[in-house]
Amino acid sequence: MENFHIEGSTYIPRIDFNASTGVLEIEGESYHEYTMEFFQPIFDWINEYLKEEGRNITMNFKMSYFNTSSSRRFLEILTLLEEYQNNKGGNVTVNWYYEENDVDMQESGEEYADDVELTFNLIAY
Repeated sequence: MENFHIEGSTYIPRIDFNASTGVLEIEGESYHEYTMEFFQPIFDWINEYLKEEGRNITMNFKMSYFNTSSSRRFLEILTLLEEYQNNKGGNVTVNWYYEENDVDMQESGEEYADDVELTFNLIAY
């Protein structure tokens, strides 16, 4: 399976999914209007990737800003990973990075951690 990459821009996050290492990264800002159109190829890649059972996956979020619509898509990604772990023998770790003084981003990570049953690390930098 090929890796998946989208270069980030002003309002589009950098997406870097490595199929061989299982490291999936989303970084930057995400506040475009058409999140379903933007995230659909991401969901397509993840769904294809999750067809193989028993993978070790590390999901890294390092966001500086995202809108409500993007937040929903992030939760959908986390839910997919949770279902994979529960039903297909996967081992998923989520690392939520936030700037040390960014309380909003820290709280967002805490809320996601409460929403899913995955190993969830909140990491200040």
